[in-house]
Amino acid sequence: MGMTIAEKILARKSGQARVGPGDLVTVEVDTVILFDNNFMPSQWRDILKLKDRNRVIVVLDHRVPAATQASAAAHRTARQFVAKFGIPRFHDVGYRQGISHQLVADHGYALPGSVLLCSDSHTCSAGVFNCIARGVGGPDVVYAAIKGETWFRVGETVRYELEGRLSPAVTTKDAFLQIAGRYGDHATMNVEYGGPGVASLGINARKTLTTMSAELSAEFATFEPDELMLGWVRERNPAPFEPVHRDPDARYAAVRKVDLAQLEPLVAFPDTVIENSRPVADAAGTPIDQAFVGSCANGTLDDLELVTKVLEGRQVSPKVRFIVTPGSQNIYRAAARSGLITRLVEAGAVVTPATCGACGGGHMGVLGPDETCITATTRNFKGRMGDPSARIFMGSPATVAASAIRGVITDPREFLS
Repeated sequence: MGMTIAEKILARKSGQARVGPGDLVTVEVDTVILFDNNFMPSQWRDILKLKDRNRVIVVLDHRVPAATQASAAAHRTARQFVAKFGIPRFHDVGYRQGISHQLVADHGYALPGSVLLCSDSHTCSAGVFNCIARGVGGPDVVYAAIKGETWFRVGETVRYELEGRLSPAVTTKDAFLQIAGRYGDHATMNVEYGGPGVASLGINARKTLTTMSAELSAEFATFEPDELMLGWVRERNPAPFEPVHRDPDARYAAVRKVDLAQLEPLVAFPDTVIENSRPVADAAGTPIDQAFVGSCANGTLDDLELVTKVLEGRQVSPKVRFIVTPGSQNIYRAAARSGLITRLVEAGAVVTPATCGACGGGHMGVLGPDETCITATTRNFKGRMGDPSARIFMGSPATVAASAIRGVITDPREFLS
């Protein structure tokens, strides 16, 4: 019996001919990312050695610029750690700033066929590049940095066959919301994306699917390799790699089809995305206080362009705070050069530096008591973005932008045909 993409990578990295669901494997780790939460005073324990400084990346992203004294102390500790070991790949506040998962895409840090670890739960985002990537606990990521290895239990894999093409007002965020709403959580399982519809999707659109797979509780989320993806990595990273294809007779727990052409704009209602997605019409007319576009799931240049297209010639409602956060300063600079930032600001949006920010309720857009927000980010559970009494709806960047204009949750097809 053949293997899925995740199984083949786990077999290769553990030195075995084949692995299957239920197996425990110890694997070589190619890339370890430490971010500012790892260096918080309450968590940090000094590291005395590293397996290979060239396999470590340090990113300041969750609260940048520093939002509290504790986050400022964490940033200082991170800088001292980088200096101590001479770590070459360091993304400090400033020119190289960005959300770790977006920086992985910007710089080609996730090589096809490799293993990447970070202790942020959305690390599976990197699986868009045909690798296996996972968020693990703080002690586990430190162990991997020191020893160069980790262990996993091999899970079953669910494959999603994408077909057709998206219509102008629909995005892969809507595709995810359909999967989460229809099929629920995928705990202990891997998710594999493929099919003829992938060819119509850019890297940013695909990355939304792998990033959001964390909300399915998936172990790994991977894409089949194709020339678009391989070219993206080669343009950004000269290191050699070997892409991994599934075996023709790979065994899956399920194979499910997603017809991109049949999708409509969806909204996840407050407190969970699992089995909680409905057509945008079911939420239409709900007044909002804040609209937010950003995060590792929807802070790309494509997302900013889509938002700007919806806003073109229109103004954000005076009743709404519309916050837009690029995923990295690379994206911010590109948006500034193209005029997108000016157009967003003139329409009434607030554009922040690249950071996790309001997505995790850290800063730059924390919600107050009894407020309602619609967000194109990663999570909407109670208290995620601020006060526990706040309600958080989740939709695509197009849906969020349309809602920001009207002041109530709005179908983006009103503005995009």
